[in-house]
Amino acid sequence: MIYDVIVVGSGFSAIAVTCNLIEQLPATATIAVVGDDPGFGRGTAYRTELYLHRLNVPAGRMSLLPHHPDDFVDWLKTHGRQLQAGDFASRSDYGLYVRDTLARLLRKRDGRCRVDFIKAKAAGCVERYTSRLAFHLGNGDEIAGKNVVLCLGVGNADLPVAGVPSSLRSRIVENPWRLSWLRRVAPSDTVSILGSGLTMIDQVLALRAHGHRGMIDVLSRRGLAPLGHAKTPPAPLPIDVHALPGTISGILKSLRAKSRSVADWRGVMDGLRPVTQALWQRLSNEERARFLRHALPWWNIHRHRVAPEVFAGFEKLVADGTVRFHAGFLKSLEAREGRLVAGYRVRAKREIAEIKADWLVNCTGMERAGISHSPLLKEMSRFQLIVPDPLGLGIQVDAASEVTAPSRISPARLFAVGALTAGQFWEITAVPDIRLQAKAVAEEIVRARPNSGA
Repeated sequence: MIYDVIVVGSGFSAIAVTCNLIEQLPATATIAVVGDDPGFGRGTAYRTELYLHRLNVPAGRMSLLPHHPDDFVDWLKTHGRQLQAGDFASRSDYGLYVRDTLARLLRKRDGRCRVDFIKAKAAGCVERYTSRLAFHLGNGDEIAGKNVVLCLGVGNADLPVAGVPSSLRSRIVENPWRLSWLRRVAPSDTVSILGSGLTMIDQVLALRAHGHRGMIDVLSRRGLAPLGHAKTPPAPLPIDVHALPGTISGILKSLRAKSRSVADWRGVMDGLRPVTQALWQRLSNEERARFLRHALPWWNIHRHRVAPEVFAGFEKLVADGTVRFHAGFLKSLEAREGRLVAGYRVRAKREIAEIKADWLVNCTGMERAGISHSPLLKEMSRFQLIVPDPLGLGIQVDAASEVTAPSRISPARLFAVGALTAGQFWEITAVPDIRLQAKAVAEEIVRARPNSGA
């Protein structure tokens, strides 16, 4: 089967691209959506059923289609959720909304293009038929497309230590989003969490909701945790990107000065939001690498904040000593006297300290947006159909999200959406950014389509 567009992936990026294409393509067009995730469109983040797992962006900025800005808030009201645009909805509700939005578009039979959902993994890609890219599927089939959109996310980061004893495997939670592990934790068990980002906070609250009352030790390289949104958000401070210095040190100095001039530093961070991509694109590769080495942890805790009520609940656990933070580098894991012992080098010291626990939960989050997690991307790189980003931030794309690979000979167009394009855009993992990118890619595909009328 030869399609006008092949969308490779089954997470939020894939569903955003698919919905925009359905809205814009004529009835004569054909789309194939290839992915083997049974929770199509919901991805890891929006599949959770725990009500405590909230979005980190207000509902008013989370509509799937940017040209229908009130869509998600209207959906919430229709489904009996009494939330306003500035409130933080549950991730589960957002997953249901995404599913319903796709279903609503698919129900429109008159004038809608053909959409085939192929439950299979794309195992390989070749240039074929002189003008198309063909994909070998895990079920033995082959499909080809005139336009391809790669919507592959990133994989879970592995534990940063080798040689884990097999006797500990049953006590290590590699994927905390499979919440069935919570049923095995006794109320008094001690839990060690590796990583101190948003995933850590979600898992701490999930533990408490399931009756856990034991101690929780959190180990990360710097011992930093995300900060909270303000209950009453300050007005964003307008920021002129071109007036900022060209170095990370200069930019930080300027932003610190701006933060001292306003009542709430969040106004500075929110003022950066619409210009972050432009700021990133002004930086040289050397400055980008310097940012990743030195400034990234502080960027994350200030930029990717937690819903106010969630943060308040977490703060109480830290204040009463239930949650304890440790800064250091994990060096070893061993079994001792029926427990798990994590040895770590204390940050800025040569000292080796230990954390004893009944469970170790890997909350280091998602790996950096490279290609090593995907056999398909590795093969495409080997055949030079894609080029990895030099800093390991996905693959190289241009300003229109089209993949740049000089050795590719086929005129078929290849795009990428989401985390794979972090090298070009940096801020491209949250819904407000991905939805704009998905719409722009769909518009470019429609515009260039022969006889599209666009």
